[in-house]
Amino acid sequence: MESGKENEGERKEAEANSSSQVSSDVLREDIVNLQDFIEISKNEEDQTVLDTDQIEKLKLELTVLSASLQLCYYISDGSNTGMSCISYEVHDLVQSLFHQNGNDILVKLKDHVVPRLLENIKSSKISDHYSKSSPTMTVDQLVELLDALLVNLQYLPKVRAELLLPSRTQYELLQNVFGNLRDFHDLIVNGCIERKTIECVLPQFQLMTDRVGHFCFVLLSYQLDKTDEKDEEDEVYSMLVHLLLKIIPVSLEVMHICSTNLKASKSAEVGRFIKQLLKSSPDIIREYLIHLQQHMVNAVTPSTTARNIHVMIEFLLIILTDVSKDVIRHDKLLVLLERVRALSREVFILVRNLEENSRNEENMKETSGASLNLLKDIDVLKEDLKNVFLESPADTSQLCFPMSDGLLYMTLLLRNLNDLLNSNAYSVALIKEEIGWVKEDLEHIRSFFRNVEQELHRDLWTRVLDVAYEAEHAINSILARDHGLLQIIFLLPDTIEKIKLVKKEVQEKISKKTSVIFTNSPNKPVENKLSIASKIIVGFEEEKEWIIRKLTSGPSEVDVISIVGMPGLGKTTLAYRVYNDKSVVGHFDVRAWCTVDQERNEKKLLQRIFNQVIGLKGSFNEDGIDNDVADKLRKHLIGKRYLIVLDDLWDTATWDELTRPFPSEFQKGSRVILTSRKKEVAVHGKCHSDPLDLRLLRLEESWELLEKRVFGEEHCPDELKDVGEKIARKCDGLPLVLDLIGGVISRKENKEAL
Repeated sequence: MESGKENEGERKEAEANSSSQVSSDVLREDIVNLQDFIEISKNEEDQTVLDTDQIEKLKLELTVLSASLQLCYYISDGSNTGMSCISYEVHDLVQSLFHQNGNDILVKLKDHVVPRLLENIKSSKISDHYSKSSPTMTVDQLVELLDALLVNLQYLPKVRAELLLPSRTQYELLQNVFGNLRDFHDLIVNGCIERKTIECVLPQFQLMTDRVGHFCFVLLSYQLDKTDEKDEEDEVYSMLVHLLLKIIPVSLEVMHICSTNLKASKSAEVGRFIKQLLKSSPDIIREYLIHLQQHMVNAVTPSTTARNIHVMIEFLLIILTDVSKDVIRHDKLLVLLERVRALSREVFILVRNLEENSRNEENMKETSGASLNLLKDIDVLKEDLKNVFLESPADTSQLCFPMSDGLLYMTLLLRNLNDLLNSNAYSVALIKEEIGWVKEDLEHIRSFFRNVEQELHRDLWTRVLDVAYEAEHAINSILARDHGLLQIIFLLPDTIEKIKLVKKEVQEKISKKTSVIFTNSPNKPVENKLSIASKIIVGFEEEKEWIIRKLTSGPSEVDVISIVGMPGLGKTTLAYRVYNDKSVVGHFDVRAWCTVDQERNEKKLLQRIFNQVIGLKGSFNEDGIDNDVADKLRKHLIGKRYLIVLDDLWDTATWDELTRPFPSEFQKGSRVILTSRKKEVAVHGKCHSDPLDLRLLRLEESWELLEKRVFGEEHCPDELKDVGEKIARKCDGLPLVLDLIGGVISRKENKEAL
């Protein structure tokens, strides 16, 4: 009996609380009445207590108050005492409007009521309700909360613009996703979709509303600190990304339901919704995959499985980026988007499993097997893209190499391809095999042209440069996701085939046996057989004189003069000028120049040096390399003052191997010139002289080089001088860039519009 009395008492107390709670509809009406009252007061002539800015600020604060009260009301479910007090205070205030002077009410609102209400909301701990999932809501409650959240998402940019502006793209995506999900729920409520068809996704809707509600409330109650504005913007961005990663998978499930269970629906409302969802799905999926990829980098331990997932994400991003560029057949677009959506859903499931099962070996094996299937899916989809989904490119004509120094370009391109092959970037992993094929074939082709007079095979060399340039363009487009879909499906494979055909022609027309020719007399300047040394030489006069002094004077022991700097600075050109200077040529008994690059065969390099030291005229091939070449080289250098240039050396191990035969015990004043992009190599080889860090060209030197490259012996016309100097300034003092740009301009008509 006592228990029955207690229950009866609790029931009556609950009823009393319920009756004392102001309804959400009444609250909304109260806020609207307050805003209307302020608007009317603003237009009254005798209203002087507040200026326009103060009134606008007051209206904005009421908007925040309205949004906050709605959220508090639905989440607290009438159980929060603070909520009851706030709702009554708002209601009483509105009722008193008709019994007080308008100016008094405005002052009261501005100075006391609104600030206190907002502070009460911020301190009411309503946000704690979001830390745990709310109790199961009825359908009506969920509908009401979805509508309230949609209103809040519309309000937030007005009241928290300073926080949301840097994350506008992500916020608009949130509005888009949430709006679609709310519309889908309306279809359920209105009976357009049978509940049993979508029961699996319904629990996720309430969880989604909890998360979106928490985000809205946190932002509405945010205390903006101007001193830490950047940190707060970053925090909001992180919150948004985290929220999107949680709710977009719900959208993916809805897309899956629409493409399977609802595909045959005859409902006009369902049809309109599916059309609306398909229109927005590429942007939603693309942004989701971008954020998921970054999340994996931060949260998932690197593994083969993770790498496979990253590769699939990269492939899907290339497709989604090009959806709007009219490269996909219109009648096949929806089918392709469905394939992409299905694969994106698989990716999400795999990432979730990867995080959840990281300590379960059996489950990890299953996830690993599923990730391998992703790579097979890529191959299948590539084939379908080529044969079914994509419009074949209308013009597949070869790009033309626009620069002047082809051999230097080829050297830099091969270095870049090598760097890509050594890269762990997931965008590279998607086409790493193709990059390897391009690099291997171009290296083979270059070996035929390195020391062959290019004039003898000018047309063939031009075609080599054209296909190399085309391959570089295709690879860069894919990595940058710039029209990458056509490149990866059509143009890169076609270019690889072109390179193979050119390679075959090169092998047939140029005999490998004549690939290396040395014509070096120790007492005469070497003619310019080094294509990488520019014929137009500008600048570095002080550096040239400094190196010559180091070569022709100073210690009698062997010394190393190193020239260090980034690619394109002119290290090789400077070394070449010094090497052929008359005072240097006459100072040394023997000289040799060896371009090392990334050659890994030290004996081959030593054979080149040895042949120059003995003044050999003729050729050698790889079969003619002497196994004892190091000993023979040492014997020929003993007792002589030698100068050896090791150009473009990349690592200390190669330095050690190449310099081991160089005699150092005889005080003859011998010298070694080393050029390298790596400072540590120069420091490793240092004897007496510090490495020379090569500077950029000065502006006047840059203009002189560009002018000579474009106009030759003539001077630039006065009307083009200003624009020419602007171009020179844009090249940032890099001789290689100036030479390449100058080569392009020299082929054009001399007009300022160029």
